[in-house]
Amino acid sequence: MTFSIVATDGTAWGVAVASKFLGVGTAVPAAAANVGAIATQSWANLAYRPDGLAMLREGKSAQETLDALTAADEHREDRQAGIVDAQGRAATFTGTGCNPWAGGVTGCVDGQWGYAIQGNILVGPEVVDAMQNAWLATDPTAPLTRRLLAALTAGDDAGGDRRGRQSAALLVVTPEGGYGGGSDVFADLRVDDHAHPVTELARLLDLHDLYFGKPDPATLLPLEDDLAIEVRRRLAELGHEGDDLDQVLADWAGIENYEERLVPNKIDPVVLEQLRAK
Repeated sequence: MTFSIVATDGTAWGVAVASKFLGVGTAVPAAAANVGAIATQSWANLAYRPDGLAMLREGKSAQETLDALTAADEHREDRQAGIVDAQGRAATFTGTGCNPWAGGVTGCVDGQWGYAIQGNILVGPEVVDAMQNAWLATDPTAPLTRRLLAALTAGDDAGGDRRGRQSAALLVVTPEGGYGGGSDVFADLRVDDHAHPVTELARLLDLHDLYFGKPDPATLLPLEDDLAIEVRRRLAELGHEGDDLDQVLADWAGIENYEERLVPNKIDPVVLEQLRAK
């Protein structure tokens, strides 16, 4: 009923998943920075998530963890799961009782950073093949969120779940990657019930990058001369005025949720574009 990819680039770990199932993001993915990531599906055993992460923290490899989880599960033949560990090793499991088509693949990029792709009740093996090809075609330096989404989109385009579409989710963790650096959860996006969940997930990721992306230092524009006059004028038109331009900009940016993109005495072109659009 589900297709997913679990992967790491060595600095982040994550899961992307889609299914004809309500709120798949509440059931399938789990991840912890510098520990690993897990997808549990096909009559998902949700205990695989905390138990699997605990084993990975203890130093077990992805394969050792998956072997231990399935060995202790009397319904293992109905389960499907994929894991990557802190070192980039990957493992996948598909029980003989999973509804067809069901299967999975594992591999690595640059001989090190692993991925596991798996699915069940799919239109056919072409879904997993398309996801693997898309993953391998991604730029290894691109954000893990974007690479996972590319693989998930390819699986969806190839037919995905043969019962149809309903939900999708994306979970990526990296050390101090969360809002304000206060957590490791870089992205936790969920589409619980939608006619085109993967497309909607892509829209949410665009918004996530807009609101929470960090400014590129090379593109920052000095808030001086004509640009400072323009920014001050536009902010005033929106009801934000004061002597300190940085503070006035911060007041507006806080309302619009662009505070992660603020830099003293400069403006991110992304923020400037949004201000001009207002």
